[in-house]
Amino acid sequence: MSFVQNQGTKLYWDEQGRGEPVLLIMGLGYPSSLWHRTRPMLAQDFRTVALDNRGVGLSDVPSGPYSISTMASDAAAVLDAAGVSNAHVFGVSMGGMVAQEFALQYPARTRSLILGCTSPGGPSVVRAERKVSDILMARDMSLEQARAAILPYIYDADTPREKIEEDVTLRRQCLPSQEGYTAQLQGILAWEAYSRIAQITAPTLVIHGKSDALVPPGNGELIAARIPGAKLVLLDHASHLFLTDQTQAAHNHIREFL
Repeated sequence: MSFVQNQGTKLYWDEQGRGEPVLLIMGLGYPSSLWHRTRPMLAQDFRTVALDNRGVGLSDVPSGPYSISTMASDAAAVLDAAGVSNAHVFGVSMGGMVAQEFALQYPARTRSLILGCTSPGGPSVVRAERKVSDILMARDMSLEQARAAILPYIYDADTPREKIEEDVTLRRQCLPSQEGYTAQLQGILAWEAYSRIAQITAPTLVIHGKSDALVPPGNGELIAARIPGAKLVLLDHASHLFLTDQTQAAHNHIREFL
């Protein structure tokens, strides 16, 4: 196991594979183990470096909120610990927000950018329906109830139930605390990059599921329109967790881009 300290917080990270480095940043409440479908594919040709964001997995759970900027600095600290000067940066959902912030804060360290099922933040975003937002914020329900209630909105209706159960079973092994989840969520709600992402110069792939009800695909379109030269891929029969819904199709686009 590998750990690094950043701003007084101990962060877990590890690496798999050899080749050009790819930094992997997961979403809200998810540890790095949830890269289970995509990381083995990437590790065939790339050196993948993944971290547990502060508040989840094996990383510390300091007092919140955790700003997206702070989590981007966590990612930079992990690259320092791995001896990596620059990397391809792949973030999904909240991790895509961290990836955008990373590219803005550390342009020289960003070889390329893959932004999955994410948002640019701020007032321009395309918002989920109120009922979906209420589940995300666990309003009037426990985190356990919210985790079950959100499933129809993050997986496509055509995705086999056994694939969803594989994800759910893995996630149960490393559930976040209420404190860690809330601190990350607060960072998401306070963050905005729509006004800044036109400054990003790294080659960028924006990939989004067409049936994503949690972060509607219009957000991917907003990002791709703002980042110069960005490529937009919208996947059929894919929702928020497009890496499970359309694993092979997503992998094909990711490998071609890299």
